[in-house]
Amino acid sequence: MSIDIGSRLRHVRTRHGLSQRELAKRAGVTNSTISLIESNQTNPSVGALKRILDGIPIGLSEFFALTPEAPKKSFYRADELVEIGKGKVSLRQVGDSLFGRALQIMRERYDVGSDTGKVPLVHDGEEGGIILSGRIEVTIDDERKILGPGDAYYFESRRPHRFRCVGPKPCELISACTPPTF
Repeated sequence: MSIDIGSRLRHVRTRHGLSQRELAKRAGVTNSTISLIESNQTNPSVGALKRILDGIPIGLSEFFALTPEAPKKSFYRADELVEIGKGKVSLRQVGDSLFGRALQIMRERYDVGSDTGKVPLVHDGEEGGIILSGRIEVTIDDERKILGPGDAYYFESRRPHRFRCVGPKPCELISACTPPTF
């Protein structure tokens, strides 16, 4: 059984009212370190995790003993979606915490010409989505496809992938990822 360190850290950090920037400052690490851990793109060493948790403060044993409570909220207004993206790519997540959740659902918006970056994304799990408006180029491994309204994608996230808005207007889509690793 693997433990989702990223979601657990995000849960504890937000429960204590800390931003990523504030926790990084307290722990003596960079903002990107906290971001990479919370998005499960890197696993911290025990020493690094202890130093970060000291910035909250919470001990290692308490951190690993936390058990997720079943979310009580079932419905979310559009203005309650949580922005986890930045810049020309907006990623609005359903639910404020994914701690203990098996699925991540997002409303994504890509401005004209924007993309997820030159380096392909790779993470555990599966993801899929349906395009609502605009056109998006999806690259999975060496396969590239332009999708428009009503088109969909679904693949194993361990395959290198990236998204790029093509066409004269922004692209909007609804996506799901399991486990929640973005």
